Amino acid sequence: MSEWSGWPVVEESTGWEAAQQILTEAELSDGLPLVPPTQRRLEAMVANIATRGESRGMLPPMFGELTPEAVAYQCVIAGALPKEIPIVLAAAEAILEPGFNILGIATTTGTACVALCVHGPIARTLGINAGTNCLGPGNRANASIGRALQLVIRNIGGARSDVGDMATMGQPGKYSFCFAERNDGPFPTLTARRGLGKDASAITVMGVSGTAEVLPGDGEGATPEAILSPIVTAMKADIVMAGIHRKNERGEQVFLLPLEMAEKIVRHDGWDIARVQRHVFEQGDGVASAPDAIHPIVTGGAGYKMTYLPIWGGASQTVTRAL
Repeated sequence: MSEWSGWPVVEESTGWEAAQQILTEAELSDGLPLVPPTQRRLEAMVANIATRGESRGMLPPMFGELTPEAVAYQCVIAGALPKEIPIVLAAAEAILEPGFNILGIATTTGTACVALCVHGPIARTLGINAGTNCLGPGNRANASIGRALQLVIRNIGGARSDVGDMATMGQPGKYSFCFAERNDGPFPTLTARRGLGKDASAITVMGVSGTAEVLPGDGEGATPEAILSPIVTAMKADIVMAGIHRKNERGEQVFLLPLEMAEKIVRHDGWDIARVQRHVFEQGDGVASAPDAIHPIVTGGAGYKMTYLPIWGGASQTVTRAL
């Protein structure tokens, strides 16, 4: 058995069970089956990367060296395709931003994990789900890309249970958490709001403590105020539950709107994205640092169910990067 930048490489002839044993003994497994990392698969993954051995930084909590080759290894064992490594590599670099606080997210006893949102044409080209069950199972791209990023944090960063990762309970998002933003919503996309362009290919990483289903008030006849009221309540409740009420500063807020709900809001005169943000900010009595720190993202399939993604209470800033 050979190695790839310190990682075990299995022969093409190695049986499935034997490959799993090799990877498990090397402490590279997240508990799910892994794709055997053969030389052929690894070389294919980095074929279009010129600086494959270049260091992109040291990844907490154990400060492993982040290189394209190391990321490629995680992409292979996660089941990602070569065309998907630019997303995983960009996300891995984005979580190194000081404000994101990957050290805190990876080591907290809380339930924090990294959620990855993909924007623009690249999401559609790769078939990343922004429709029905976008946060759930059934789509290989969502599952594999999200899992590859989590394996980067685990295997390169060293966030293994009882070593770097000290989560009391953890959460399923630590296996995989990847979805796409819709491009057909009535609000400017997150990339447009962040100055990258309406339909720019980009990624956003978010340190979140889980997901919460939120139903709008008053059913089909709901006004924008009624639709957003339960979201405000959820944000205020999370501030108390997460212990953020003990702090003087608030950060960002993220919630996911299905297309139907977003379109229902804008049917009312004057309800653009700025008014949505301002309304949530004012009604929430300081749930975020500013109105534009509240980020509605249009995604998901048919229905009126919204999803609140509470940003980790230990302090983390979302990071968006163009691809």
